[in-house]
Amino acid sequence: MSNTMLILLLLVLVLHQLAHSQKKSRPNILFVFSDDHAPHAIGAYDGWLGSINPTPAIDRLAEEGMIFVNSFCSNSICGPSRAVIQTGKHSHKNGFMNNGNSFNWNQQTFPKLLQKAGYQTAIYGKSHLKGKPLGYDDWAVLPGQGLYFNPDLIFPDGIRRVDGHCTDVVTDLAIDWLRNKRDLDRPFMLMVQHKAPHRNWMPALRHLPLYNDVYIPEPTTLFDKWIDNAPGARVQELEIDRHMDLNYDLFLDLTPDFTQLSSEKSQDRSAWRNMKRMTSGQLATWRNHFGPLDRNFHLNGKTGKELVRWKFQRYAKNYLRCVKGVDESLERMQQELTQLGLEENTIVIYSSDQGFYIGDHGWYDKRWMYEESLKMPLIVKWPGVVKPGTKELEMVQNLDYAQTFLEIAGAPLPDDMQGRSLVPLLKGMFPENWRKEIYYHYYEYPSVHMVPRHYGIRTKRYKLMHFYQFGEEWEMYDLKVDPDELNNIYGKKNFAEIQKNLTERLFKLRKFYDDDSDTSIRTEYIEKYRRKS
Repeated sequence: MSNTMLILLLLVLVLHQLAHSQKKSRPNILFVFSDDHAPHAIGAYDGWLGSINPTPAIDRLAEEGMIFVNSFCSNSICGPSRAVIQTGKHSHKNGFMNNGNSFNWNQQTFPKLLQKAGYQTAIYGKSHLKGKPLGYDDWAVLPGQGLYFNPDLIFPDGIRRVDGHCTDVVTDLAIDWLRNKRDLDRPFMLMVQHKAPHRNWMPALRHLPLYNDVYIPEPTTLFDKWIDNAPGARVQELEIDRHMDLNYDLFLDLTPDFTQLSSEKSQDRSAWRNMKRMTSGQLATWRNHFGPLDRNFHLNGKTGKELVRWKFQRYAKNYLRCVKGVDESLERMQQELTQLGLEENTIVIYSSDQGFYIGDHGWYDKRWMYEESLKMPLIVKWPGVVKPGTKELEMVQNLDYAQTFLEIAGAPLPDDMQGRSLVPLLKGMFPENWRKEIYYHYYEYPSVHMVPRHYGIRTKRYKLMHFYQFGEEWEMYDLKVDPDELNNIYGKKNFAEIQKNLTERLFKLRKFYDDDSDTSIRTEYIEKYRRKS
């Protein structure tokens, strides 16, 4: 062999070794993502529900990594939040503004870009974006909202039923992928997407006894009357009092024929679909748990505020029982990483698509720009990089996830993404010109719960919201002195300069993100009501 050939051979070997080394050194990403999990239902966030220790595994993740205290969504509803994460673009840019839309899977998404960078990608669980997911080497997703018990899942080769509780089913699929489908020579990004704790809050049967003898602390705003809010807050349809159905939401006396009249004009009947899906054994266990509680309810005959309190207790317990399943899933996934020798080179992320009202302001669900639904959990463990037990106070959004994943992978960051990579924050740096405010825009009206469309700005201290659909309604809050947002200071003389400054900043943000989508919405409604009149 000539010297030239020998040198070329050595060069090829060196390059191959470098490439192999790079693949091995790039971290894997495990992204565990739940639905409607409010930060104040996580112990590590020190919320009012933290005292009952609902999330020991998630709390340990925070102890081992970084918890983002000021983490926010850009549109507080399931599908749009996921579309923002996929694209790194606000709803008006990615085209998925409300749950009635269909996501354009042909557009640029971060999983596709990760694939180009050499990552193996997989997603299991709730997608809620319609269509078959693109950008994934393997996947199995729930159709629509999916079911809690014995759910159907859409696989690349078709739809099939998988028996069990949905949280366990999704976790099992993810673990099977790690054990049997993973390419050992490539880094991976695995998304484990849970339905829980989404309405109708149906926990695994083993968790039904949880909290039976525990009094769940009530939020201080459980009996809020929304006196200082814009009119939309008083005509919504998400109150525990008037809109949470005793049968379909709380399973009181839910009979096999499911003939009960509902309290809502557009009742969520997923409880009915789930119970019809149960096996006889599952249904018997369910009824054996709730039957004695139902009889006790009828014996005591609750009305007024006492009825609201009873409804809150049953709702909150079922919600937290669903959370328990998600917490166990995270624990199982981390144990699997350890057993496979992947723990030290895998970033583990826990998040949820938005926050949720667990009786706060007398509500359930999300949608509003108020704190309980605007805030979303974000906890990141990155061995060797993130200092354990770190609390990050800078303002971040789901808008930032895509660019964060790409920078972790060493992939190029597209110019048209609208977020910012969180990698500098994860590394303990203080980036120059980090955002001083976040932008929010909610679109889904008219729809279930009847929350009007609105947009707004939140800084570290203040919040300004514009409800634009039926006129000019504004709300402004000083979050430092009024964290529950009970005192609307918009239009108050003492806050005139702050209001002017926030308004200017809001419209600069709208220009920065190129959002004039409300203009067409206003025109649409003006024309609609003109024709009616």
